[in-house]
Amino acid sequence: MAASDTDNLPHLETFVKAAELSSFTSAARALGLTQAAVSQRIQGLEKSLKSSLFHRQGGHVLLTDAGHCLYGYALRIIALHREAIGEITGLVKPLTGELLLAASSVPGEHLLPDLLAKFQEKHSHVQVRASITDSREVLGHVEQGHVHLGMVGGRSDSPNLEFRVFGSDELALIVSAKHALAGKKRITLKQLASEPLIVRESGSASRSCLEQELAKAGQKLHDLRIALELGSNEAIKKAVQRGMGVAVLSTRAVQKEIATGTLHTLEIAGLNLTRDMLVVWDRRRVLPIPARLFLDILDTPPSVKRGT
Repeated sequence: MAASDTDNLPHLETFVKAAELSSFTSAARALGLTQAAVSQRIQGLEKSLKSSLFHRQGGHVLLTDAGHCLYGYALRIIALHREAIGEITGLVKPLTGELLLAASSVPGEHLLPDLLAKFQEKHSHVQVRASITDSREVLGHVEQGHVHLGMVGGRSDSPNLEFRVFGSDELALIVSAKHALAGKKRITLKQLASEPLIVRESGSASRSCLEQELAKAGQKLHDLRIALELGSNEAIKKAVQRGMGVAVLSTRAVQKEIATGTLHTLEIAGLNLTRDMLVVWDRRRVLPIPARLFLDILDTPPSVKRGT
C-alpha cells in the first residue's frame, strides 16, 4: 500500500469483518457504519492494492485469491496493533466477537456442552450462539453462511464443505427392558425385519448411517418393518420404552436409560454402526478467530463414556 495510506487500519478492520460475515451490510451493522462507508473503505483498499478483493454475488461477497492473501496479513497487522497498545498502556483487550454454531442431535446434545464450557473458560467474552437440528439442515446452514461451524455425524458430497473428524460414535439397536430381546447381546437382520422399527426422519445422520450399512448388506431401510418416524432421539426413546417398537440410536443418547435399566442395547450382526463425529465449515469463506479457536478446542475433545 502507498506510504500515504497511514489510515488503513480501519479499512483493514472493515475488510476483515466483511470477509468473515460475507456481507457488506452485515459488516456495516456490526461496526456501526453505513453500508456506503463499508463499500468506500473496501474500494479504497482495492484501489490502493490494484486488486479486486471480493466476488460480489447478489447480497453476499466471497474473497478473491487476492482477498484471501490480504486476510491473513490483515489479521496479523490488527493483532500486532492490539499487542502494541496493550504493551504501552498495560491494558490487554480480551477476545470478543461471535461464534455461530449448528449441530445435529448427538454432537449437539452430548458433546457440545462440555466443549462450550471449555471454550468459554478460555474465551469468556466471545458470544456463542448454537442451534441443534438434523444433519441436513446443519450442512445447509454452513453452506449458506448462516453459521461458522457445524457438528454432524455424516458427510455430504458438496465441494464447498470441509470436514474434520473430532470424535467417534456407535449406534446400536435399543429395546425396552421388558422386550423379549432384552436378554440378548446380538440380533440378526432377519430377526430385525420382524420387529416394528422406529426411525429418525430423513436428513438425520444416524438414519443415513443405518441406511448405508443396510445397503452394504444388500437391504434397504424400507425392507424393514417401519412402525414410526420421529424427529428426535428423546421421542424415539420414549416410544421404545412404551413398547411401541425398537430403534437404532447412538449409544451416547441412551447412556442414562442403560444405566437405570429401562433400555437395553444389542448389536446387529453384519452391520458396522460406528461413525465419525465431524466438524464442518465452508471452504469458500474465512473462519473468524473465535471459530478457529473453537477448532483448537476440538483437537482435544473431552472424553465421553461409551454405552454398553
